Amino acid sequence: MHDMTVEQARLFYDIGGPMLDLPPPAVGRVEELLIPARDGHLMPARLYAPQQKGAGEPEKLPVLLYLHGGGFTVGSLLTHDVLCRQLSLHGQCAVVSLDYRLAPEYRFPTAVHDSWDALNWLHAHSTSLGLDNQRIAVGGDSAGGTLAAVCALMSRDAGLPLALQLLFYPGCGDRQATASHHTFAQGFLLDKDTVNWFFGNYIDEADRGDWRFAPLNAPDHSGVCPAWIGLAECDPLVDEGVLYADALRMASVAVELEIYRGVVHGFVTMGRAIPDALQAHADAGRALKHAFES
Repeated sequence: MHDMTVEQARLFYDIGGPMLDLPPPAVGRVEELLIPARDGHLMPARLYAPQQKGAGEPEKLPVLLYLHGGGFTVGSLLTHDVLCRQLSLHGQCAVVSLDYRLAPEYRFPTAVHDSWDALNWLHAHSTSLGLDNQRIAVGGDSAGGTLAAVCALMSRDAGLPLALQLLFYPGCGDRQATASHHTFAQGFLLDKDTVNWFFGNYIDEADRGDWRFAPLNAPDHSGVCPAWIGLAECDPLVDEGVLYADALRMASVAVELEIYRGVVHGFVTMGRAIPDALQAHADAGRALKHAFES
């Protein structure tokens, strides 16, 4: 992608990404939403909910706010449509997928603000959507996993309880300095040049130490909600994902960590090509169900 314009890269991802994914499974309900950001911008979002069984008044569903990956530069509701459907079905919960604003048009910390504003909006308006505002989780993959981890820390500080942070191969560090960044720098889909291009689009060098970009740099990880973390073995980000799991555990946060062997960054949206994606969907769904039942 680093050899493309931003517009070309977005189109490439929107068209090419779903080719490797499963056909979209049917869910009980899909609803388009507009969520206001603090500056008045209306963020498109999509609500997925499973079919509810039984007669009478439907129960209020727990809900996951999902933040898509794409290096803060690409990605959309389209690229993560199948994954959100899968998480809704496996987790027996609603999923709200957010189309937060992207770089380079909107640089750091706009994506953080958009994600946090959406989480607060969801907490305030969930009842009108048939959702349970006492059972909310936040999740995402790659850059979206970074945003989800940051939202979990901000929720702790704001006293907004969350059931779970669901993180697929999140970016957690401020520099690409771990061994896995060198081992998988070339030839494993997410290469070094693309990572640098993404981050150059998103954030100034002087801001990279900010924990809202690198949650490993947060001064205190205690008291955040439990985490489920799913990592890809052949991924430049795998080491910092393990380091983040360790940081949470050292702060007495409950963590379930899964490392899927032999797969690359982005594999959870490649279910047509990589069967391990289906296992990751099921594992994440099971973690959501457990968190919402606790």
